[in-house]
Amino acid sequence: MRTWGDYIKVRRLNLKLTKRQLSLRFNVSDVTIYLWEKNRVKPSLAQIPKIIEFLGRDPFEKETENLGDKIREYRRIHGMTQKKLAEKLGVDQTTLAGWERREHKLSNHLLKKLTAHFNQF
Repeated sequence: MRTWGDYIKVRRLNLKLTKRQLSLRFNVSDVTIYLWEKNRVKPSLAQIPKIIEFLGRDPFEKETENLGDKIREYRRIHGMTQKKLAEKLGVDQTTLAGWERREHKLSNHLLKKLTAHFNQF
């Protein structure tokens, strides 16, 4: 199975960038790049949008079938925690978590609000 580190290293080498040059793009240390590429640590959720942009694609993009999976995938692609998205939507974090686990149903009003938020991007 390929990892974020594997994809980052291949892309960096294809572009003939040093770890230092790449670290400046991501605003991290060159040690962090080394650790990612050696699969010793995973990039933080906040770094994922920058990495997807650097790679030019999302190697882990998933087909989503239900709303809970769509919310989770949206958060991952945008580097957002449940707390951050819940705040943007004006709902409690536990409510958002319930949607992701398909434990709670959305009211029509909240479904429209969520859809509008997704369509902004």
